[in-house]
Amino acid sequence: MPRGPRLDAPGTLHHVMLRGIEKRDIVTDDKDRMDFVDRMGRVAQETGTTIYAWALLNNHAHILLRSGNSGLSTFMRRMLSGYAGNYNRRHNRQGHLFQNRYKSIVCQEDRYFMRLVAYIHLNPLRAGLVASLGDLDAYPWSGHTVVMNVRTNTWQDCDFVLRYFGEKEGFAKKHYRNFLAEEAGKGRQPELTGGGLVRSIGGWSAVQGMRLRKEKQMSDGRILGDGSFVSKVLEEAEETVKSQINVFGLDQLNDRAQSDIEDLCTKERVGVEQLLSGSRIRSLSRIRKILVEKFVLEYGFSYAQTARMLKISTSAAAQIVRRLRNV
Repeated sequence: MPRGPRLDAPGTLHHVMLRGIEKRDIVTDDKDRMDFVDRMGRVAQETGTTIYAWALLNNHAHILLRSGNSGLSTFMRRMLSGYAGNYNRRHNRQGHLFQNRYKSIVCQEDRYFMRLVAYIHLNPLRAGLVASLGDLDAYPWSGHTVVMNVRTNTWQDCDFVLRYFGEKEGFAKKHYRNFLAEEAGKGRQPELTGGGLVRSIGGWSAVQGMRLRKEKQMSDGRILGDGSFVSKVLEEAEETVKSQINVFGLDQLNDRAQSDIEDLCTKERVGVEQLLSGSRIRSLSRIRKILVEKFVLEYGFSYAQTARMLKISTSAAAQIVRRLRNV
């Protein structure tokens, strides 16, 4: 299942997620953390990239940004290659530091901006690196302390963030802090880490209702937003990207899912029959995990429908999704 080209138009709002290879740490000490943060800010200024929210954890990081004229890929390449090279020299290691390509989701600003800022800044609390919101206020490795004016980063656009919460700075900070407290009670919110039909319109029940009404919704796994937003983004994309859109009808989805199974099996050099045999070989389990995630979270298939396509039990499909949501 080949990965599509990125949607990388300048001025696009992206939720970027990057992880250490094999879930290993990407920072070892505070010198690494300082290098990561300083490099992110410096390259952002040099490329005209605007940073709104960020959080650096031990083995992954989140960034909410608006790409500059050079696009997202230039910013990420310069930041990550420079950081990885310096990390390897400091720690006398070789090889890749980050897991494959970073993940970037184009986001509908008016619908998701406030929630994304809160989601990203709450990551240290969610990961157990701090014990409370009070501790988060002093956590130095996220943009939250900058929004709260505990620390200063000239490259982080806190004014833009605070304008979503109020016109006067004091009121806006209070509203922002209260909003974080509300969002902290909502759990992991996996819909904010990806695109696709289920995430964009509010869950599987919404997808079922849409289909009962025989409605169609434009969707793309790289975009978090409603159908009109997805259409607008894709209309502005290159022709090679446009060809990958999905107008979701059940027949088309089934055909697309079957193609996904065949494409991924070809890529991984396994037979479709072998994949559907029920074998628990680790490589086959990994392929099933990828397909279950795509079918349920992007295409909106039920667990039962996904299970039928992959010849697994409904409970197995549900367990895979539960584990993904707890990562």
